[in-house]
Amino acid sequence: MRTAILSDIHGNRTAFDAVLADLRQTAPDLILHGGDLAQGGSSPAYIVDAIQNLGWHGVMGNVEEVLWAPERLDEIAARVPQLRSLMDRIREMVVVTRDWLGPARISWLRALPQLHREGPLALVHASPGNLWRSPLATAADADFESAYASLAAPIVVYGHIHTPFVRHLPNFTLSNSGSVGLPYDADPRASYLLIDDSLARASQVTIRRVAYDVEAESRLLAQSGLPHASWVAQILRSAQYVAPS
Repeated sequence: MRTAILSDIHGNRTAFDAVLADLRQTAPDLILHGGDLAQGGSSPAYIVDAIQNLGWHGVMGNVEEVLWAPERLDEIAARVPQLRSLMDRIREMVVVTRDWLGPARISWLRALPQLHREGPLALVHASPGNLWRSPLATAADADFESAYASLAAPIVVYGHIHTPFVRHLPNFTLSNSGSVGLPYDADPRASYLLIDDSLARASQVTIRRVAYDVEAESRLLAQSGLPHASWVAQILRSAQYVAPS
C-alpha cells in the first residue's frame, strides 16, 4: 500500500498542478491531504474544487479555521503582540479568500476532521487537538514524543511548519510533509510525502520534491487581487518565511 500525503497547498495552483502531474508518475494507491488548502494564494476555489472532485480525504488546517473563526487571529495577537502585523495581513487576505470560496466550499472545509487514521498512519495538521502549534523540524526527540505519542500510531504525519523531514523515534516514525504551495526550507520546489507500508520501517517514508514555475505563480498572484500578493510572492521565491515589513 503506497500513500501520498500533500499539505499546505495555500491556494498555489501552479505548484498543485505540478504535483498532480508527478502523482500520475508515482501512482500511489491512496492520496490524503494535511490541510491549509486554500487561504493565502491565487486560486483557493480551484484547489478546493479539485480536491473535492478527486475525492481525497484529509484534515482541517489552521488557515481553514480562520475562514469561519477570524477571532483566532485576535487571540494570537493578544498573546504575542509582535505578531499583530502578521495577523492583520492574514485578516485582510481572509476577507478576500472568503468571497472567492463562497459558503458551500467553506462549509465543506469546516466539516473536515482534525485527525485522520489510515491503517498504521495517523495524520494531523499541526498536533493532536491543536491546529496552531507543533514542534519545529529541529525539535528534540522528547518534544516529538510528548506531542504525538498519544496517537499510538506506527507512522505519524503532520504539516503546518512547511519544512519536510523524517524522524525515526523509538516507538513511531514521525514525518512532516512540507508544503506544496509555500515551502519554508529554502527549497522552492513543492514537497509531499510517499509512504510504503510494505517496506522496512527505516525506508518506508520518503520526501518527494517537485519543481514548478514559481514566476508563473507569482504572476497569477499579482493578477488575482489578493491583498499582499507581492509579500506572498517574495516567500515563494525565497522559500523562506519573510516577516511583514
